[in-house]
Amino acid sequence: MEQFAGVYAAVLTPRKESGDLDEASFKRLLEWLVGKGIEGFAINGATGEFTRTTEDDFARLMQVAAETLRGRARFIAGIGGASLDACGRFARVAGRAGAEGLLLPMPWFFRYSQADLKAFCAAVADAAEAPVLLYNLPQFTNGLEPEASIAVIAESPRVVGIKDSSGSLDTVRLLTQRGMVARRLIGNDGVLASAIEQSLLDGVVSGVACVLPELILRLYRAGMQDSGSTEFRGLAALLAECIAQLDSLPTPWGLKVLAEARGVVPATYPIPLARERETQRNALLAWFAANRARVLAE
Repeated sequence: MEQFAGVYAAVLTPRKESGDLDEASFKRLLEWLVGKGIEGFAINGATGEFTRTTEDDFARLMQVAAETLRGRARFIAGIGGASLDACGRFARVAGRAGAEGLLLPMPWFFRYSQADLKAFCAAVADAAEAPVLLYNLPQFTNGLEPEASIAVIAESPRVVGIKDSSGSLDTVRLLTQRGMVARRLIGNDGVLASAIEQSLLDGVVSGVACVLPELILRLYRAGMQDSGSTEFRGLAALLAECIAQLDSLPTPWGLKVLAEARGVVPATYPIPLARERETQRNALLAWFAANRARVLAE
């Protein structure tokens, strides 16, 4: 249980204009983040647009991550799929690659009951060769309610905690109040500061950390030292400002814009940019140029 703590960067999955996986850019992104002090990575989550990931893509992502990060950083792998068999195949590949753990989002598109989701989680976990973290992402998949999450964690030995990206702290608060031995990872940057202030987390899986690692590392360290400090409150306000700018674009397009602006990886999109999006992208770039020094503490 010493695993799954601290700051994880939820990384983009760079693609070429053709839509093919851009392995060279993915490796460059990992290297850049390690150089910035990131020691944990979450691969193939929402930031990585996991619904676009084929099994061949996933196998290559795992191989590049294992080769690049071995002995330098740890990684957890999103195994999202629309069915039990798809998740199982991703889980086996991730386990063989040496993933520290598996992020299990609920199935998407079709709506299922909480009983359905509990049975799904238990079946995936029973067959998994690595520890499983539930991945609650109700914005894009079926959502796990707090009591259902608690039940799965209590009843499935291989489920060791949750990455909650819902934007609510209800589940991690319930885990804390009941004294359960389970890892509490915050997956929504918008509630990170509140979770730190209330001591409701063991770590964070941050999309913002993929492109602004300096800010998230400073915020997390300041909060762990003294969440009542002027430094922490100032950084929390700055993060909220960044999120407001990023949220003008669909997830994770704003992160792609900043990754390209920082010269790390080129930005490509799954659909063409509408004129409105071009305007929003330019506004985000202008904001970053004007605020770069204080965001990055340069």
